[in-house]
Amino acid sequence: MFESERNQRAAAGVEAHVRDFFTGHMITVSDYDLGPERRELVPDLRILTVSPGPRADSWAYVTAGCWSTVETDGHSLEFVLTAPVRDGRFAELLAMTASYHAGHHLDVEHSLPIGEPWLPGSHCDHLLISLPYLHGPDLEHCALPDGHARILWALPVTAAEMAYRREHGHEALEQLFDERGIVPTDPRRPSVA
Repeated sequence: MFESERNQRAAAGVEAHVRDFFTGHMITVSDYDLGPERRELVPDLRILTVSPGPRADSWAYVTAGCWSTVETDGHSLEFVLTAPVRDGRFAELLAMTASYHAGHHLDVEHSLPIGEPWLPGSHCDHLLISLPYLHGPDLEHCALPDGHARILWALPVTAAEMAYRREHGHEALEQLFDERGIVPTDPRRPSVA
């Protein structure tokens, strides 16, 4: 089987998994315009936009096509970002995450700076790669025709939270999130650190 066909089957498998998980939600799929350089890094990338519905009262944006960029023995990653509204900005953030992943091999506990607030007025200017706690393991684990994908959460966080994590560890930061009861889709949420 040609590599391109295998990659397209993986992206279609992720899309089917997301559609099954979010049954009852409206889902649109778009080929995000990455530009020529980033398109070479993630040639099959699509962004799935999931409306609020029975499973969640927020919007979800999910990559389909990252799997092929850093696949090892049939296993790789995709990403989900949750948001309070529908906005093309979130597809842009996930496209940026996908191209960053192609060069840096993101995984749980990794982070990336986004260079500006994820939404106007927010203090969150980094994305922390974490387990998809808002959706659970049923979204996280995605069987594919030629392997498996894990769908990880790209959680908007602050620079102060990243500094806290470097000093105290990832688990300590996640415990602070739990103790403070953060609303991860609130662009104006206060920093916990």
